[in-house]
Amino acid sequence: MAKRIYIETYGCQMNEHDSEQILRLLERSDYLETKDAQQADLILINTCSVREKPEQKVYSALGRFKKLKEKKGTIIGVAGCVAQQEGWRLLERVPYLDLVVGTHAIPSLPQLLEKVLTLGEKVCETDFDPEGRYLDPFLPERPLSSVKSYVTIMQGCNHFCSYCIVPYVRGKEKSRPSQEIVEEVKCLAQKGAKEICLLGQNVNAYGKGMKEGIDFPELLSKLNEIEGIERIRFTTSHPKDLSEKLIQAYGSLKKLCEHIHLPFQSGSNRILERMNRGYHRETYLEKVHRLREVCPSIAITADVMVGFPGEEEKDFEETLDLMIKIRFDDLFSFKYSPRKGTTAAGWSDQVEEQVKQQRLSILQNIQKEITLQKNQALVGYLEEVLVEGHSKQNREDVTGRTRTNKAVNFKGDDHLIGCLVLTKITRAYAHSLYGECITTWKKKDPLRGKPDPDELGLLEGIPS
Repeated sequence: MAKRIYIETYGCQMNEHDSEQILRLLERSDYLETKDAQQADLILINTCSVREKPEQKVYSALGRFKKLKEKKGTIIGVAGCVAQQEGWRLLERVPYLDLVVGTHAIPSLPQLLEKVLTLGEKVCETDFDPEGRYLDPFLPERPLSSVKSYVTIMQGCNHFCSYCIVPYVRGKEKSRPSQEIVEEVKCLAQKGAKEICLLGQNVNAYGKGMKEGIDFPELLSKLNEIEGIERIRFTTSHPKDLSEKLIQAYGSLKKLCEHIHLPFQSGSNRILERMNRGYHRETYLEKVHRLREVCPSIAITADVMVGFPGEEEKDFEETLDLMIKIRFDDLFSFKYSPRKGTTAAGWSDQVEEQVKQQRLSILQNIQKEITLQKNQALVGYLEEVLVEGHSKQNREDVTGRTRTNKAVNFKGDDHLIGCLVLTKITRAYAHSLYGECITTWKKKDPLRGKPDPDELGLLEGIPS
């Protein structure tokens, strides 16, 4: 008889993909996903410790699930970065917790569960795997429920930024062989994926140290040739490793979407040096300039941090200046929070919480206005949208994303899901767009902007 697994996922797309892999793996052991924790035989919390808020959510969730443990003996586990970081301390802090699974231990999850079930043992596995088995994919055995899918191409980071916990919880950089990635993407295409997003803590470092001598732009070129895949994205990039060769790929690879997420963290050279980021604001500005030269329509998003230890008002003003110069399409902004085990956590010149909050509010208000202006500028334009499903706000609407990764909603039904749709943007909001479906179509070249209707042969009578 099938058992039920409920997963809560916190943090980044890497964690979302790990949860997807866990579901595929445990499906082979007769576990089926449920969206209702009350019905679950196994509850797994997949965690992130890069920032403070996701880590706090873990303990809050464990508190919520305590009654289920007492009532029906539900097995409760924690996976991911917090599991890797805390290990046995989690089991000591939460007595009703059964299972702690580190970032490299997902392939061993069925065996670890068996120990809990048959021996009644509490289990903790946080060893790093030098062989890289944790990178092996669990390929889908049935058609995908989504038209987009994640593919891990590498994991870990060698940069050791002074604030970042990633090298300690994900390990050193390790890349997968390119042919394995190609075969996985082909499989996903056969199962219905139209878009893939390549994942890694630093994807542009892909291939370093590998015997086959292939770099990230060359991998992208291979994937660009796979039939059935319409779009390719990737995240996350480190500016230090953004090469001219990768920038040029935005001008030559038709399936590579016109969007890059390029965290800059601070606009102050003094703070960037303290962060050990390995570049200066001038370098970052030049790379953005080159990206826009090669691909004028590219959307650029980033991460930025306020309140890093020692950040003074002039440093913060330099961050705002860089934001205004670049005009990002969107920003993921957050207050610095000390991460145990990192260099910066021990520094004495921590910024007061009130100051951090004030700076974050100022920054977010500026970016909110820039994002809205950029979205408003698209009203009246035609955009290629890959329809992903129904809108959560209105079941009569479908939702999808442009090639520049902007969310678009419009009237539509099930038959549009998985289709490329030519959409005229009619309204703009702070976080999304609304449009009107013009037509579905297949074409070799991606479409953006205001094309000549006669040239396309598709939009006769439709004002552009």
